[in-house]
Amino acid sequence: MAKSGDTIIDPRSGFCKSNSTFYSKRPPIQIPHHHSLDLTTFISSLPHHGKLAFIDAATGRQLTFSHFWEAVDSLSSCLHDDIGIRKGDVVLILSPNSIFFPVVCLSVISLGAVITTTNPLNTSPEISKQVSESKPVLAFTNRNLLPKLAAAVDGLLQVILMDDNSTIYNTITHPPNLRIIGHLNDMMKKQPGEIRVRDRVSQTDTASLLYSSGTTGVSKGVISSHANFIAFIQMMEVRLRSNPNEQEIYVATVPMFHIYGMEVFAMGLLALGSTVVVLSKFDLDEMLRAVEKYRATYLPLVPPILISLINRADEIQGKYDLSSLRTVLCGGAPLSKDVIEGFVEKFPGVTIMQGYAMTESNGAGASTDTMKESRKYGAAGLLSPSLEARIVDPESMKVLTVNQSGELWLRGPTIMKGYFRNEEATASTLSSDGWLRTGDVCYIDEDGFLFIVDRLKEIIKYKGYQVIFFNLG
Repeated sequence: MAKSGDTIIDPRSGFCKSNSTFYSKRPPIQIPHHHSLDLTTFISSLPHHGKLAFIDAATGRQLTFSHFWEAVDSLSSCLHDDIGIRKGDVVLILSPNSIFFPVVCLSVISLGAVITTTNPLNTSPEISKQVSESKPVLAFTNRNLLPKLAAAVDGLLQVILMDDNSTIYNTITHPPNLRIIGHLNDMMKKQPGEIRVRDRVSQTDTASLLYSSGTTGVSKGVISSHANFIAFIQMMEVRLRSNPNEQEIYVATVPMFHIYGMEVFAMGLLALGSTVVVLSKFDLDEMLRAVEKYRATYLPLVPPILISLINRADEIQGKYDLSSLRTVLCGGAPLSKDVIEGFVEKFPGVTIMQGYAMTESNGAGASTDTMKESRKYGAAGLLSPSLEARIVDPESMKVLTVNQSGELWLRGPTIMKGYFRNEEATASTLSSDGWLRTGDVCYIDEDGFLFIVDRLKEIIKYKGYQVIFFNLG
């Protein structure tokens, strides 16, 4: 038996009988001790050998790491000195994937301001609910989304255009309730000011406000801190850092407005020195062309896309050179034995890694990090580093043991601070001692693997988006 302080932990399952808690079997992460540390500074301070940060798959435009950080520096200076963005201000991003999405995120966050994102496919009423609640003082968006944003805004909102072209922004016809105050391209070229007196930002300060259906199906703002993201990035380092002298190449197939896409493509891979090839929207053939053209080594996918690769394997391999691909990262639902072995048969040189998480846990939960772990068929994986779990009977509230099914509770450094302006939902989801009630019915087996068997919440997913049962007609 392993010991943690006075706690005796079964090394095989990670379970401790004295407190009915499962502990991660992964190596723990080390949280920085500096209280006054913002996420942007943390990411930029990590050493790596990477040279190229982002590539636009459609245009071929590139951002090196040095150019990326220069752009962040310039934009943050413009936001602070010229526009007056301050700590605690909320800034909205309404945009598809772009190589400039991470520039905006980290510039805003560096000032202690708060990022909120929304899906460009959302309706104006859906965006309006988020805008009226989060009250952004500034929005970043594209020209074609201006009418949708205007319909979602009651008062006057300042807007910065993200479109990558040379059209002069002040000649654009735009809705009267949107005040176009600049163009991202211009701001990224501006020389930063020499005097930098800014608000002090701490790890406990809010960094983002992403919206999630949570356990009830009603969209709520998830408050995430700088510390939450810093912890997740350290978990990514444990999981994904391989040869430090070899630059890995990822294709960004997941939207950056989503917690996983933001954390991985706009934050975490910068810390690892990896290259991200950005697709503005998902298309299977465009994704495969990007793998071939840029010699991608990692490919994040959801199960339906993985199954498409299996079903079309002969056609795909006859059309595209995917020999550079070494790893597929799959999330959304655990893969069955037939799917895993079918993929391995068709793509024998590619490792499958899986993951389970939610917005409220800021990307942490469970994962399989090797092919051997992925062959624990049906499992979501082992608990993420430094994460604790309990399995609780939702009716009796009794804390259960190994191989017993109940609601999964999680606790650790990535768990959200709470829901924005919603004390009732926060109290029903977060316990007073930091446990997140996930709403998922699970069990953890004798080897410490998490299995998801059902959901307490009445939510299903369709094409990657959540749908509530009572909305179906």
